Order: sequence, then C-alpha cells, then structure tokens
Amino acid sequence: MKVTFKSWNAVAFWRWDMPADDVCGICRNPYESTCSKCKYPGDDCPLLVGDCNHSFHMHCIFSWLRQESSQEKCPMCRQRMSFNGLPRCLIQEV
Repeated sequence: MKVTFKSWNAVAFWRWDMPADDVCGICRNPYESTCSKCKYPGDDCPLLVGDCNHSFHMHCIFSWLRQESSQEKCPMCRQRMSFNGLPRCLIQEV
C-alpha cells in the first residue's frame, strides 16, 4: 500500500526555557510575551541573560542601558551589566 500526501499543515508551539512565572524586570511582561517595541515574540527580541543571571527582553535592557541614569548597571541588582562577550558598541545600534 502506497500513501501519498497531497498537503500537510504543521502546527508548533514554542516557549523560552524559563520558569513560567518569570517576567522581564523592566517591562514586567512574561518572557513568552513581547516587549513594548515588538509586535510578535521570537527571534527579533530574544532574551538576554547578564553575567549577574538576571534576564530581560533584548530591547528592554538595551533601552535601559542607553539611559544616562542607568550608569550601565543591572536594574535588578545594580551590578555592572555585561553579557558574556557581547560588544558594547552593539547596544548603541539596536
């Protein structure tokens, strides 16, 4: 018996590998949701985890770090914000 598919529709569900009750420390939206600048969640606004282990939407933390009052510190713990080798010049471009 030979079976031939004439059409196929895939359905998928994704989520970040984070606890369900975690929210972005800046916009207070869940990680599966979007930041205030994005229309759809996903690759355009990934999560960034700092060396202090606090995580944020990419647009949220970059906006925070561009403010003069932030002094480039984590909004949660006030440690100097760094991301495992992410160049600082990238923050001004986003």
